Amino acid sequence: MFKNYRIRDYDFKLIIMVVAITIIGILAIGSAKESVQNKQIIGAIMGLFLMIVLSFFDYSFFLRFYWLIYIFNLGLLLMVAIFGETVNNAKRWLEIGGIQFQPSETTKIMLILFFSQFIMKHRENINSLKNILLLCFLLLPPLYLVYEQPDMSTSIVIIIVFCVVWYIGGLDYKIIAGVLSVAIPAAVIFFIMVLQPDQTLINEYQQRRILAWLEPEKYATTTAYQQTNAMIAIGSGQLWGKGLNNNMISSVKNGNFISEPQTDFIFTIIGEELGFVGSCTVVVLLFLIALECLAVARKAKDLAGACICGGMAALVGFQSFVNLAVATGLFPNTGVPLPFVSYGLTSLVSLYMGMGIVLNVRLQCVRKYNN
Repeated sequence: MFKNYRIRDYDFKLIIMVVAITIIGILAIGSAKESVQNKQIIGAIMGLFLMIVLSFFDYSFFLRFYWLIYIFNLGLLLMVAIFGETVNNAKRWLEIGGIQFQPSETTKIMLILFFSQFIMKHRENINSLKNILLLCFLLLPPLYLVYEQPDMSTSIVIIIVFCVVWYIGGLDYKIIAGVLSVAIPAAVIFFIMVLQPDQTLINEYQQRRILAWLEPEKYATTTAYQQTNAMIAIGSGQLWGKGLNNNMISSVKNGNFISEPQTDFIFTIIGEELGFVGSCTVVVLLFLIALECLAVARKAKDLAGACICGGMAALVGFQSFVNLAVATGLFPNTGVPLPFVSYGLTSLVSLYMGMGIVLNVRLQCVRKYNN
């Protein structure tokens, strides 16, 4: 379970980038809503501790229990469906022993671990019809439970991460081409159908968000209000921003034009108060973290390690892209947090734990080459 590692083989570069982006997030959260800043600091300390601890555990040991991980994850999601706390018409939170957390965030990490080991176990015939159907079948229960919370945005993130892990695991290009030839037209048809007045494919509030994205002027004072103000705030920051915790009357944040900016619209605070320079710093750090995960994946000692690192890279990269696209008006409004930056202890701690496993993958691969 524990192995002898050399401190010089530790990926300090990844740790520095993760801590740096977290500090920026803490500062932005403090400016957006000071009352929750201390909680985010506690979450960061807890996450950092767990990351360091997990980095010294042989990830192969955890993967031996991959079926238990899958069952445990399903159990948490079922508990949310039965006993979950409902907030803003969504049942996504679970309270155990006075601690409230969001299992859909831990689901992303646990599914990466499960599918990485499953794919490695079946790597010889991963493209057989049996395994293709089995992989899709195993994905459906957790995906359905997350979607029904309802949480479409997290469901999409899970699908993308799953596809990346499967691709790294050896998915045949012919299958990819075949799926895309069906999926792209199906997505276009689905998009057209959900815009119809009497559609039942998605919830009404989700349809309104899409319509507000397509016609922001029509929904300027309702559904599109927050996203429009977010874009105005980001643009108003110009090059250097207005400064953290400023008291300027012209500030979109100070005028309370964006509700709960410390969560999904935290990039709005960064854009307005830290400007173009601060925004670029955040984007570059997130990009480099994803890139570093991919670099570790290329050197992993086995296929499971490569899949884990590739899955973490996809999680950080794609989720960041979606969050930034929403804040800048490229995508309809969704509820996806900005990794390591948005307020949310479950998301933050889960990501740190995932990075801890990535660190161990690197230690293992360096150890392999040294031997």
